[in-house]
Order: sequence, then C-alpha cells, then structure tokens
Amino acid sequence: MTTLKALSDFLNTVAPYDTQCPWDNSGLLVGDPEGQVQCAAFALDLTNDTLKQAIACGADVLVTHHPVIFNPKRNLLFGDPVYALCRAGLAAISVHTPWDCAQGGVNDVLCDALRLTNVQGIASDETPVPMARIGDIEPCTPQDFAKRCARALGTTVQLVEGRETVRRVAVCGGAGMDFFFDALSLGADAYLTGEAKHHELLQAADCGKTLVVGGHFETEVLSMAALQTRVQTAFPALRTVLLRQRTPVCFISEEG
Repeated sequence: MTTLKALSDFLNTVAPYDTQCPWDNSGLLVGDPEGQVQCAAFALDLTNDTLKQAIACGADVLVTHHPVIFNPKRNLLFGDPVYALCRAGLAAISVHTPWDCAQGGVNDVLCDALRLTNVQGIASDETPVPMARIGDIEPCTPQDFAKRCARALGTTVQLVEGRETVRRVAVCGGAGMDFFFDALSLGADAYLTGEAKHHELLQAADCGKTLVVGGHFETEVLSMAALQTRVQTAFPALRTVLLRQRTPVCFISEEG
C-alpha cells in the first residue's frame, strides 16, 4: 500500500518542490507522512465543492495545483475549506509553480493543446527553471490564433490583435504576464496566458503583438488530468479520481 510520503516523494520527482518560486507553498501541506493512501483525488483548487467530492469518493488525499495553504493562517475556523479538510481526515499535497515548470506540466500541456512544434523553455529571473514555453505554429492570423486558443481551452478568450502573422507562439498558464517581454525577445508573435491587467493589455497593443487571455482556470485545469495519469502509472494499485471542477466565473452579455 502507498504511503502519503511515497506519493509526495514521487510528485517531488515529477515537479521538484525546490523549483518553486520563493513566494510559493508547494509540497505536503496537511497529513501524516506515514499515513496510508488508497485513493488520491485531483483538482485545480481546494474548494468546499471539491472537498465534498473527495470525501464522497473515499479519497485519502487531495492533490491540487494551487496550494491549500498559501499564506500563513492566524486561525482555522468553521467555513474554511482547510478546517473541513482536517476534520474529514484528508491529507493535502499541492504542486503549484513546480508543475508550471515541469516537463509535461501546465505549460507543456498548453503547447500540446495548441499543437506547437519545436517547443523550448523560456529562461528568466522569475523562476529557477524555465516556466513559460515558446514554439512554432502553422502561420495564421491573430484572429485565427485566438479561435484556436478558444477551441483548445473550451472557453471565450480576450484578444489584443497584433499587426503580424502568427508563426511563433509563447504560452504561460495562469498569471503569466511576467514572461511577456521575455517571449517577445525570443521572437514570439503571439502570447497566450490566463490573465492580464489593463496596463499589460495596453503594452501588448503598443508592441503590435498578439495577446490572448484565456482565463486563469482554463489555462491550468487541463493539466490536472496529465498529473493524475503520471501518478496512476507510477502507482497502479492506487485508485485515482479527477474531480469535476469549473470556473467560478460566467460570462453575461446584454442579451443574457
């Protein structure tokens, strides 16, 4: 039978915890390292809903992308999902920026979804190993590239339409605008990320480069199935469950 420590140690080989950003909190965050694990549940986030699903499926541990404890907590009260997690006796492992950087992680999954070729990591001062990726795509218009992103992510995207044909594309899921200018320096015609501030949209427009904003949730959630598969392959006797999760945001038009 698998122990929590064995599972955490394996995840540490897939997405080494020591590659996390200084502000991150990845690793085994809740639970007894020697505790037994028969079922592992996977979700992008710990929420009251994903916790209920994890309990219902009999999970012993919830593996998330975003840390279940991000900032130091001064209290742990009823209504806090971490409080409910502890009461239910579930362990928690979070693999955040290490999974963003990992081979086969968040950003490689995005590259696969967009069918990029000749993919390389983008080195920067932000992370100890490359997080963002850059690769080639069949030449297309900015509009067509945005449509490709929308199809790949299954969502509505925002587009800052550049002035050039899109041939070279960089991606960084989640809040990835820190790498935008690094990507441009490597010849990117277009950049896909999860969220962007207003002044960052203006900067992209001034550069004449294509920027597609696909949603923080949407650009990262695809990778959780890949992480589940890696664990299931390594631990064939372990039952794994990919929990249902959807973005808390909905889009409302004038027509409803």
